Amino acid sequence: MCTFKITAALLTSLLCFVSIPLSAQEPTVTPVVTKALTGIPGKEILVLTVEYAPGGSDAVHRHNANAIVYVLEGSVVEQVKGGKPVTLTAGQTFYEGPGDIHVVGRNASRTRPAKILAILVKDKGAPALVPVAQRTP
Repeated sequence: MCTFKITAALLTSLLCFVSIPLSAQEPTVTPVVTKALTGIPGKEILVLTVEYAPGGSDAVHRHNANAIVYVLEGSVVEQVKGGKPVTLTAGQTFYEGPGDIHVVGRNASRTRPAKILAILVKDKGAPALVPVAQRTP
């Protein structure tokens, strides 16, 4: 009975994190597949779709992974700390390294939705996203 309660609570928390945005401006993240990488012990690939509402954006975060973003629909602006913002349209890609801090991830449009496919190669079982606190001067 305790196992069921823990499992149900964990599943509920996971579903809230990956499928339901907390506000209209936060993206909806949907897992597509997670698979251990053969021949690379301790590593896995995680594929996600991220849907941005018009004007939607991410909070500052990092992935602690090698990440490739592929724009499926619309247009997005991406930037890692120390880099310049890049506006991408459908069919274009963006790379984030394990040490990068993702400071800008947003829909470039205030009137149309945008959707990306994110492919992460990360440590097995590690979180897909780690929030990064912003410092205020």
